[in-house]
Amino acid sequence: MKTVTGLFDNYDDATDVVGELEASGVPRSDISIVANNSDDWYRGDASAAGEDAASGAGIGAVVGGAGGLLTGLGVMAIPGVGPVVAAGWLAATAAGALAGAAAGGAVGGIVGGLTEHGVSEPDAHVYAEGVRRGGTLVTARVEDELVANAEQILGQSRSVDLAERRTSYESSGWTGFDPRAGEYVPEETDRGRMVNRP
Repeated sequence: MKTVTGLFDNYDDATDVVGELEASGVPRSDISIVANNSDDWYRGDASAAGEDAASGAGIGAVVGGAGGLLTGLGVMAIPGVGPVVAAGWLAATAAGALAGAAAGGAVGGIVGGLTEHGVSEPDAHVYAEGVRRGGTLVTARVEDELVANAEQILGQSRSVDLAERRTSYESSGWTGFDPRAGEYVPEETDRGRMVNRP
């Protein structure tokens, strides 16, 4: 099993990819989506999914019913990112890391959740910062025979070029995701494209 991940500047592009992953045979319990919600664009109720994530329970059980992963979206907070809309295994993992992050035992919920599942730490930092700055993260744990297809789906032209985004962040003095940096405020977050300010 391998973890494949993509960052999207546009939430709708990310949700399209979630649908494509589900259609390709990746079980929805192995797909996660985490989108910045600092501007309160998602006004769905703080569903059982969000409450379960905050308590560390498995979101997969909440979203496992009919209707797909996106019907289980919940609102939660991640240190350094702020409010997010999330569903899937990464949200539950990130929520479980919250206590460790608050105690200084983890770099952050998203970084810890991704690195625990095989994403390199430098890439995990860029993904977390991307969500912090208004992006949407889609990640999937896929069986070996589905890896190539899942990588193709997540690597579409609509996804962020991670190396390019890292370079952009670093050119402004960024050195890594910092859960103590504070969340972006709504006027700094753009739902349609990534904001590249420090």
